[in-house]
Amino acid sequence: MRIEIGWMCATLLLTGCLHPKAPANAPPQSDKKKTPETYITPTLGAVGRVEMVNAEGRFVVLSFPPGRLPPAGQHWRINHRGLKIGRVKITGPQREFNTVADIVEGEANVGDEVAPE
Repeated sequence: MRIEIGWMCATLLLTGCLHPKAPANAPPQSDKKKTPETYITPTLGAVGRVEMVNAEGRFVVLSFPPGRLPPAGQHWRINHRGLKIGRVKITGPQREFNTVADIVEGEANVGDEVAPE
């Protein structure tokens, strides 16, 4: 009888050890599958670049690819490394691939990207 009770206890003990348990410090499974909150929006319109900034006069000179010069009166956003830092209004004059725009809000730096709003 003692041998049978011993075998039952050993069987129960080994059965409990066979099922691995998650460590107490491990994060829940649902946290591993979450996607990051960062979104990248592609620019589908023409993209230009700030070539010159006149901070006192609050205007910039923008350059665009050939055939993509925007018409006067449009509002464009200024992006610095993907973040919006200002807005401009295309005013002109326009020459070849360059145009002038007034800074409506924010700021601009040489090399920043401009895209339609």
